[in-house]
Amino acid sequence: MKKAYWLIPVLSLLMMIPSTSAQQLDMELMKGIEPRNIGPAGMSGRITAIDVVEMNPDIMYAGSASGGIWKSESGGIAWEPIFDEYAAASIGAIDIHQKSPDIIWVGTGEGNPRNSASAGAGVYRSLDGGRSWELMGLEGTRNIHRVIIHPDDPNTVYVGAQGNAWADTEDRGVYKTTDGGKTWEKILYVNNRTGIADLVMDPINPNKMFAAMWEYRRWPWFFESGGEGSGLYMTVDGGETWTELTSEDGLPEGELGKMGIAIAPGKTNVVYAIIESKKNGIYRSDDGGFTWELRQTVEKDGDVGNRPFYYAEIYVDPFNENRVYSIYTYISKSEDGAKSFESLYPYYNWVHPDHHAFWLSKESPGFMIDGNDGGLNITYDGGDTWRFIDNIPVGQYYHVNVDMGIPYNVYGGMQDNGSWEGPAYVWRSGGIRNSYWDELFFGDGFDVLVDPSDSRYVYAMSQQGNIGRVDRVSGSAKFVKPTHPDGDVLRFNWNAALNFDPFDAETIYFGSQYVHKSTDRGETWEIISPDLTTNDTTKQKQHESGGLTMDATGAENYTTILAIEPSPVEEDVIWVGTDDGKVQITRDGGANWTDLARNLRGVPEGSYVAQVKASKFNAGEAFAVINDYRRGNWAPYVLHTTDYGRRWANIVEDKGVKGYALSFVQDLEEPNLMFVGTEFGLYVSIDAGDTWTKWTHEYPTVSTYDMVMHPREHDLVIGTFGRSFWVFDDMRPLRELASNGADELEKTIKAFPSPDAYLAEWRQAMGSRFAADGMFFGDNRGSGAMLTYSVNIPEPEEGEKKKDEKVKVEVFDNSGDKIRTYEVTPDGNGLNRTSWSLNRKGVRFPNRNAPRPNAPEPGGPSVLPGTYKVKFTFMGESDSTMVRVHPDPRIEMPMNALQATSDFYDRVYEVVNQMNDAVAMLRDAKEIVEVNERLLKSDTRPKDELKEVNDLSKETKERIDELMNHVFGKPDDRQGITRNPAITVMTRLFGPNRYLNNDWDGPGSHEENLLRLAAEAVDEAVAQIEDFVATDWVAYQVAIESADLSPFKTLGGDDQD
Repeated sequence: MKKAYWLIPVLSLLMMIPSTSAQQLDMELMKGIEPRNIGPAGMSGRITAIDVVEMNPDIMYAGSASGGIWKSESGGIAWEPIFDEYAAASIGAIDIHQKSPDIIWVGTGEGNPRNSASAGAGVYRSLDGGRSWELMGLEGTRNIHRVIIHPDDPNTVYVGAQGNAWADTEDRGVYKTTDGGKTWEKILYVNNRTGIADLVMDPINPNKMFAAMWEYRRWPWFFESGGEGSGLYMTVDGGETWTELTSEDGLPEGELGKMGIAIAPGKTNVVYAIIESKKNGIYRSDDGGFTWELRQTVEKDGDVGNRPFYYAEIYVDPFNENRVYSIYTYISKSEDGAKSFESLYPYYNWVHPDHHAFWLSKESPGFMIDGNDGGLNITYDGGDTWRFIDNIPVGQYYHVNVDMGIPYNVYGGMQDNGSWEGPAYVWRSGGIRNSYWDELFFGDGFDVLVDPSDSRYVYAMSQQGNIGRVDRVSGSAKFVKPTHPDGDVLRFNWNAALNFDPFDAETIYFGSQYVHKSTDRGETWEIISPDLTTNDTTKQKQHESGGLTMDATGAENYTTILAIEPSPVEEDVIWVGTDDGKVQITRDGGANWTDLARNLRGVPEGSYVAQVKASKFNAGEAFAVINDYRRGNWAPYVLHTTDYGRRWANIVEDKGVKGYALSFVQDLEEPNLMFVGTEFGLYVSIDAGDTWTKWTHEYPTVSTYDMVMHPREHDLVIGTFGRSFWVFDDMRPLRELASNGADELEKTIKAFPSPDAYLAEWRQAMGSRFAADGMFFGDNRGSGAMLTYSVNIPEPEEGEKKKDEKVKVEVFDNSGDKIRTYEVTPDGNGLNRTSWSLNRKGVRFPNRNAPRPNAPEPGGPSVLPGTYKVKFTFMGESDSTMVRVHPDPRIEMPMNALQATSDFYDRVYEVVNQMNDAVAMLRDAKEIVEVNERLLKSDTRPKDELKEVNDLSKETKERIDELMNHVFGKPDDRQGITRNPAITVMTRLFGPNRYLNNDWDGPGSHEENLLRLAAEAVDEAVAQIEDFVATDWVAYQVAIESADLSPFKTLGGDDQD
């Protein structure tokens, strides 16, 4: 009986997910779906590491907090990502071996341990200038802040590991390899909370190094910088032994925190240290670091620096040991050896604040590169002027949403760069430019919710629950943050919860420790829940957070609501997730709440409930995305329930999903199709979570923070925390595989549903037509109808070559008439994508030269709005799909006018074909004449005997050329730009076409007159050609036949008399 008792919940859990057979996707068969990175790059994102090839400074490398490594070979004009396929996207350090600059070492995991910092996966080496990378170990360190290659021995490398900010671990300190990374020795270690704040090497004596060890710890609710483990260490024997420098050597007394160290490259006995202590300040040594003196304190000079946990980095000008740069919220400079500092910033909105990486040229004074929370900046005059690099799209988005515009817009907020909106695609040339994006709300950006009752307005958030109702037209924003009716303190998460009611377009919900509800667009609020968190007061001391230096910014706000999710199926059902492990539900609009946390079996108590997604299919069904990395646990949790939270199952457990879970979305029509975003990428399941496949084709390893399916266009839209926005166009092929099984791809040919298409008028890009290489171009959707098909080409028999088969594409109108035919070559087995240009068959205009054999069918005018069948034929088998074609929604296109234009095209084509037939006769005639000319030339009879036929042949050819010239104009072989003022038949034929393009009102008298002129010109030319054929050509034919020309001659050579 006891066994049966335990079997019941197990069986229930197994029955919660729809029954499907395991369907592992083969990514090699998915290559037809190419995600688009739409940007933006105008705000970029945090740059954490910079290095440049000194002997060729056009070659630059920039590492980002969570967007991989970017390389420029053009001095910062053009940039390309070079680390997309590796295990982590967070970069902490880059070092080039300057004597052999193809050797590069990279430490992953940024060293700025803010609340949203990403983690790494070890240290990597490239031997080919970043074309490929090899993992060289130290995966457990999570965050590597410094890497230094020995200048004379590239196999000797030092790694400064900061370690995991969220856990006590021994995987931190200074590591050294002398065999190129095969083995590592930990040469400096203090304790399990102390890692590297800085590590520098004397540029003259590589055996001498300074290591700033930093004891720190982050909890979800608190941060502490400083402790007994912190200290400044020096070695003069390559790390064999270390000496800790103390207050006896001139450093501050008591506990220390984070430190930054800089050695003057031009005078290495001068060393500076910016030190967090009871009185933060900057120190200088003039004897190589053996003794120190305090130069200035932050208390007396605020330009020394601030927020040491996030910054604390200093640099010395290679040409002046007294010029010191401190990078922090701003950049400041000292000219007197750190006695005083002055900010380089004339005002706040000049260069983005919050600086983390700095590079100074040792060859060109004043050439510096700065990396900050907004991207990369370059100066050549010591910071007087800067150039912002606006083509590195490494924005860190917390959320993504879409609207229903045509084209639709994408919305989201990013770390330290505000909240923005921009197009998912544009009907313009030149890609999706930065200028197409609009800022909605500043601060750290978070969720942006389009008002479902009026899309002119959005709700946009910044940190700690600050929210505004923004007018997208004017840009004005009304502050609508809830307050407690009794004035009590509300606790808002750094990334607070916001959602709307699917049953009432004017109702929105917002989360503190309570659920707040507004039925008047934020004008007034009511609290509809009790405190839904643990309300653990021991974890509500964020005002004391920071350690030696206070840093109470709200980033550690805790016991707060993270997710509010009303059910779209059942009114009054609302799910809530909190940052301290609670999942709550109400089934009566908030009157009563049930705590479901105890039902989350297998999930550590107190974990972070990042998302709750209510099912679009079933009441009582939901998915909870939970992570616990903030306490050192990297396991992914995506919990699924079908019974209002009584029982849950983890649908990603032990299924190859790497990285903690961040986001989830289920297809809106096929419940078996699901997507999970983790810290290390995107995973897809077509069997309701039984199996998961990492999406690796054209999508980088990146923190995949939020996702949404567009309800009309079936696109998967992703907000990444490190690579801005991505769009997977039309995911219905995967929907079909989820519905019918992956063996659909085994069919010889398979056509998938096609998205609606628009007869859109494209225009040039805004602001700049000729953009060269330095501008960002977000990947745009192509024009026409997107068509998806799959092929299965059988493997050839042994010894046979694989056939290069083509797919024939035929388009039929609603009457069943075939209107277009063309061929495409598939890229390989599996999914392929092509397009139809929304045109019907055209005509090939007359030409002096005959079309080449098997020339493709010429395209013609645009089709009319309507529904069309597209048929694919491959290796003798066929399949078809339907395409709905809409008019451009921006243009009034009366159907009768479009029909009139289409009919007018047919009349033009009749005239064109009439001319085509006549020109074809001339081409044939000329070809015959030229054949006969060769026969006459090779004929052995006396010349005078053939003179008459030769003269006639010449006259006939000249007559053909005259007729051709009448149609096409006389050839002009002069060099340069020539122009024939004569009006030819072709001039008349092209006339109507120019006026029919974009003719939405239908042809008028002007077009009729042009067609009349064309028809008259063609009639005249055809009459002349027909007269030639009936007279001159007959005479020529008789003469040639009488001449008895033959290609044969007597074999055996000359006569032998």
